[in-house]
Amino acid sequence: MICNPEALGLRKDASESMGLFDLFKKGLSKTRDKLVAGFRRVLAFGRRIDEALLQELADTMLAADMGPRAVQSLQNEIRTAWKAGEISEAQEIVPFLKRRIAGTWSAGDRALRMAASGPTVIFVVGINGSGKTTSTAKICNHLRKQKRSVLLGACDTYRAAAIDQLVIWADRCGVDIVKHQPGSDPAAVAFDACEAGIARKADVIILDTAGRLHTQDHLMRELNKIFRVVQKRIPEAPHETLLVLDATIGQNAINQAKVFSQACRVTGLMLAKLDGSAKGGIVVGIRDQLDIPVKFVGLGETIDDIEPFDPDTFVEALFSDL
Repeated sequence: MICNPEALGLRKDASESMGLFDLFKKGLSKTRDKLVAGFRRVLAFGRRIDEALLQELADTMLAADMGPRAVQSLQNEIRTAWKAGEISEAQEIVPFLKRRIAGTWSAGDRALRMAASGPTVIFVVGINGSGKTTSTAKICNHLRKQKRSVLLGACDTYRAAAIDQLVIWADRCGVDIVKHQPGSDPAAVAFDACEAGIARKADVIILDTAGRLHTQDHLMRELNKIFRVVQKRIPEAPHETLLVLDATIGQNAINQAKVFSQACRVTGLMLAKLDGSAKGGIVVGIRDQLDIPVKFVGLGETIDDIEPFDPDTFVEALFSDL
């Protein structure tokens, strides 16, 4: 049965008129509340920088799920700057951290890789419940706003509801969709989508694959099969493989990314449900532990609630009330 479009987030969102900073600030509110409360307590006015303060800062960042490696690295950088005389007061620590965190991303690796000629093929992968199909639609809508023609391939053939859901999204976005009957070979759907995309001169072909646990070896092998079939028709494909991660699961998302990267060449991350998470610091942990850029973040439930990841805006919104 097709879900109610309202339940899928197909209503108009008032945030369309909001600026990027405001969107990030709203989406990171749960994480920021936790982080800001901790920082205000640790960096009380007049407090001197010492090892006890550095440890309390580390505990606060860990609570926001920035990850132990990233936190230790940042703690060491603060300590080095303090001992070198670059910072001398507790109030200087937040501006220092903002510069260090924002500076870890480069602009080039955050842009979508587009084909030099012919359609760009984007695979969307992830586990069940990560928000993968909804994220696929959001990416589709984002590209449509850029005046790119998009074709969707419904390669999640295991769940009839997934196909129905994607049909609704395709209609909402105003794009064509290629689908087969539930239970069909997903590789055949992917191949037909590529054929249709080439014939219709689509700018982008987005293939929504079935959700699978990263521990299910047979399903991960099937993902490789889909890749090989697509490459027979478009040798350079996929140009992007975007892994959708649920921000609410924090550090477990990093383990998922590592295993998916072993099964297929993940080129970028879509961090979904960031607005519902108190673990938004996972963005920092991901950058520290994975050589995979965050390309998009989901900041709400509607189709328009997606933004290209911008580290400067992310950091400013994360620390905005300090």
